[in-house]
Amino acid sequence: MEILADKIRPSVLDDVIGQEHLIGSGKILSNLIANKRLFSMIFYGKPGIGKTSIANAIVSSLDLKYKFMNATINNKADFDNAIVEAKMNGEMVLIIDEIHRMNKDKQDILLPFIENGLIILIGLTTSNPYHKINPAIRSRCQIFELHELSLEDIKKGLNKACTFLEDIEIDQETLEFIALSASGDMRSSLNLLEMAYYSTTDKKVTLDVVKSINSKPVFFHDKDGDGHYDVLSALQKSIRGSDPDAAIHYLARLLEAGDLDSIYRRLSVIAYEDIGLANPGIGPRLMAAIHAAELVGLPEARIPLANIVVEMALSPKSNSTYLAINEAINDIHKGTTGNVPNHIKTTSPDYLYPHNYPNDYVKQEYLPQNLKNRKYYQMKRNKIEVNLNRIYKEMKGE
Repeated sequence: MEILADKIRPSVLDDVIGQEHLIGSGKILSNLIANKRLFSMIFYGKPGIGKTSIANAIVSSLDLKYKFMNATINNKADFDNAIVEAKMNGEMVLIIDEIHRMNKDKQDILLPFIENGLIILIGLTTSNPYHKINPAIRSRCQIFELHELSLEDIKKGLNKACTFLEDIEIDQETLEFIALSASGDMRSSLNLLEMAYYSTTDKKVTLDVVKSINSKPVFFHDKDGDGHYDVLSALQKSIRGSDPDAAIHYLARLLEAGDLDSIYRRLSVIAYEDIGLANPGIGPRLMAAIHAAELVGLPEARIPLANIVVEMALSPKSNSTYLAINEAINDIHKGTTGNVPNHIKTTSPDYLYPHNYPNDYVKQEYLPQNLKNRKYYQMKRNKIEVNLNRIYKEMKGE
């Protein structure tokens, strides 16, 4: 039996909800369709935000032969058969879900045919392709990130879905609750609506009916759909502001939403942006906490994460290296670079090897000539940086 999410899946790009940065007048994917051209590409982003819908809309709009495959489920023989089919048709689009899980054998089969254009690949993944997908595949594809859907996007999809449910009765308060419960996942919201509809005898989907199916508290998104980022921002600012109670509160909200990946990424940024050299051991300890959380999973993952969040909130803070790298990048963007000094180039005979000198230090210029005496790093007055600075001066004999 066809599920609701498949029933309303768009067959043309104009019916896709959200992703306005890629779809619409003058946008890249719409222009490709208008010009009847398609290239290998990878769509990545969170679950339920339209990756499969866009892929289906593209092949339907261009009336192309295509095959939908899964990098995990389909075996090597399935990929061999797809290539044979492509040779018979002269060209074929392969839509491959979970492409980040494609093993080397399958990649080796596909690569030459992607290269010669026999196979046009549309890869779908929830993982960042720059980290998870083999460079050989990645280099042959254009990569497009899909954005999280807003609350209004989800409500638009739910209202459309209601037209496929015969004689449904549902008010806007209940629709909004379903949309909020989905945390930006269209598929999840449609599945909840469909289950609520078929769990009634009179086709009246009320708030009580929905809550009897999904009792999870709704707090993750606000009415503008920005709550996800607001909670992450609040977590970072609470740790930066050395408030362990507020930090634990926002961690709890993120944990209840089950969004471990966002927690890991944000805490990793905080460790190096906001704590930095004031407590350089926090990075490895955070990685250990993340590893422990991954090993045990939810709900126990909350324990190592709570430990590290409190430690980070209580830790001394420094953004000295964050400011230093930003200044250096700004210089590069302004064209303020210059040549690497000759004496530190790869094969220079004039390089002075510091380990041959007392305290493993010898004075020589490392910056380009036009950046001589440029100071990017400015010490903050915390114990570790003060101590590092003292050792640095002793090494230089000052």
